[in-house]
Amino acid sequence: MRENILNKSAEMFLRLGFKSVTMDDLAAEMGISKKTIYQHYKNKTELVEASVFHVFDSVCGQINTVCDPEISPIRELYQIKRVVREYFGDEESMAYNQLKKFYPNLFEQLMKKKYQVFVESVSDNLRRGITMGLFREDIDIFFTSRMYFSGMSSIKDSDMFPPVEHSVPTLTALFLEYHLRAIVTERGLEELNQFINEEKITQ
Repeated sequence: MRENILNKSAEMFLRLGFKSVTMDDLAAEMGISKKTIYQHYKNKTELVEASVFHVFDSVCGQINTVCDPEISPIRELYQIKRVVREYFGDEESMAYNQLKKFYPNLFEQLMKKKYQVFVESVSDNLRRGITMGLFREDIDIFFTSRMYFSGMSSIKDSDMFPPVEHSVPTLTALFLEYHLRAIVTERGLEELNQFINEEKITQ
């Protein structure tokens, strides 16, 4: 039951918002009593925290399935983008901003954990790209990995990037291209243009 509550709450929080969903809503959706939920989670804050890190671990797990040291690091970044898009759809921005506003301490914990995983992953991606001749040898991995993390985090900020202008998936595609164009070699640029054309066809 605890796992069922966690899965359903995570789905509802992402779809409807952390603030909007009440324990009554969750109980009604699952056809159980609030008492049953409280037997596993003492309050909503504890459930939100569990849901947030459950989603984080789930996304990391799915990303790991598409990461392969043998494939092009450019292809890898596009595959990661697709995984995140399929998991969140257009709801990631709302979840990000509500978590930041209503659960700031939890938001900070999540960002620290995300930072550690993200920077390590991107740094590895950059090293492989340099080795394969797709990324320039003179790029600063420390700087570039952190700039990429900062940019990908910023595009979810609805104050900085209002949803009426661009959706998060669109901003993600634009920033990924922006990031790669700054670091690719001529050979890498040929591969990047191929992926950009593929994206246009599938849209």
